[in-house]
Amino acid sequence: MFKSHVEALRRYARFTELYRQRDRAAQRAIKPLHPDPASWPSDRITVAWLGHSTVLMRLFDTWVITDPVLGRRVGISLGMVQVGVRRLTPPALRVKELPPIDLVLLSHAHFDHLDIPTLRRLPRSSVVVTAPYLGDLLTRFRDVRELAWGETTRVGEIDIEATPAKHWGARMLRDRHRGWGGFLLTVRGRRILFAGDTARTDALRPLAAGGAVDLAIMPIGAYNPWIANHCSPEEAWGMAEQLGTGAFMPVHHSTFRLSREPMAEPLARLHAAAGPDASRIVAATLGETWTMR
Repeated sequence: MFKSHVEALRRYARFTELYRQRDRAAQRAIKPLHPDPASWPSDRITVAWLGHSTVLMRLFDTWVITDPVLGRRVGISLGMVQVGVRRLTPPALRVKELPPIDLVLLSHAHFDHLDIPTLRRLPRSSVVVTAPYLGDLLTRFRDVRELAWGETTRVGEIDIEATPAKHWGARMLRDRHRGWGGFLLTVRGRRILFAGDTARTDALRPLAAGGAVDLAIMPIGAYNPWIANHCSPEEAWGMAEQLGTGAFMPVHHSTFRLSREPMAEPLARLHAAAGPDASRIVAATLGETWTMR
């Protein structure tokens, strides 16, 4: 297992250097927007993509953030230094610009989803809902709830159900016991799916029995060559269609160099897959704010 991880790191280093110039050109084309959470109304649902899988949501009176990763790098912390993958685009908001977070959703323990330096700066009073066997990484928070697939909890007026995913959850080489998945949020009759990381799977299809999903937050990047663990844009769109999704919010793209596809490719392929329904794609630009009507 150790040799396979070393070889994976070597391959990553090779293609990272190969695509460095192409990434720089794509970075120049991205013009981040700056959300203004203070202006978001409390009588509706508003969301903004802050980068990678980090989404800030105001669900009426409750502030929610998903997989908060707002630093310059993700990886192992060695004292004051963090060793790992460098961010290609800045986050749309810094931690100090966030509103007081009521609920943190953590899909799994991978470094690009569970970032300890970011989490350390969130309020201890935030309720954290996460996959099983992640609690030892989250001891600074007073209320940590681990949910297996199908289990539920309630935070304020939000009902939360842990949903399945086709992925894996180990943070290091030897902690393969850790869980992974996504979350279905239901509040005032509205249903929002944060799918976490997943390859193509039919495991989400049963969620349609509870009614259409109003907003699906789906990963669309890091599929080349990791298609066994990350769905392609076409697959993400197809899974959302199975759920009768109204709005589709793409995440997990254009932030870190985790795979070989060009930075702009996932969004281009998503729009092609959506075709005449591309108007249902929302908050696809870094920092873009979208309000559910």
